Amino acid sequence: LKSNPSNNEEKEAQTHLTKSDELQRLHSQAVSAYQQEDYEAAISLLDEILAVCVWDAELRELRAECYIKEGEPSKAISDLKAAAKLKNDNTEAFYKISRIYYQLGDHELSLSEVRECLKLDQDHKQCFSLYKQVKKLNKQIESAEEFIREGRYEDAISKYDSVMKTEPEVPIYAIRAKERICHCLSKNQQATEAIKVCTEVLQLEPANVNALKDRAEAYLLEDLYEE
Repeated sequence: LKSNPSNNEEKEAQTHLTKSDELQRLHSQAVSAYQQEDYEAAISLLDEILAVCVWDAELRELRAECYIKEGEPSKAISDLKAAAKLKNDNTEAFYKISRIYYQLGDHELSLSEVRECLKLDQDHKQCFSLYKQVKKLNKQIESAEEFIREGRYEDAISKYDSVMKTEPEVPIYAIRAKERICHCLSKNQQATEAIKVCTEVLQLEPANVNALKDRAEAYLLEDLYEE
């Protein structure tokens, strides 16, 4: 305005300044809501700001934190992926994405994202620690599935037992391991054991189609046609 004063430009500048002040106020409120653990309110405020400040990586990371707290991991991943592109060498975003995928039971995507972190910083302690864990788990699951394809069901069961020992903290891996053990036992005609393990899975996931099918096969082996 100082270099080229005109009424039109002054109005436009004033509009931008007013908008800027409003966004700063909303930002303060969003941070305050986050600190008070009112994540829903923080998300609502951040939505307003990000509609204007589309390229702000830190705001997206803050909203991702709120989504994680609210139990909406897929929305958090979306914001973190944007933040990873918007900010150079954003190892923290890749680490968080990898952690979320891991907690959701998607070990392959988790491995892919943690590798991106290590490409940026091979000495990143958190990423390297997570990488070792996911790589080990991934290898065991791949090996177990290979045994199943070869019809080596005892070996596959043993390998899935190892999966449960490798990751005892995240329940989804134990459920998936038991689901595959149930399948192996059924295929190996160990009907009694299959029924027991399949039932354990179905107590946790009553609509698990694979466990229902495998338990049905086991019931057939035992001539339990009604069941």
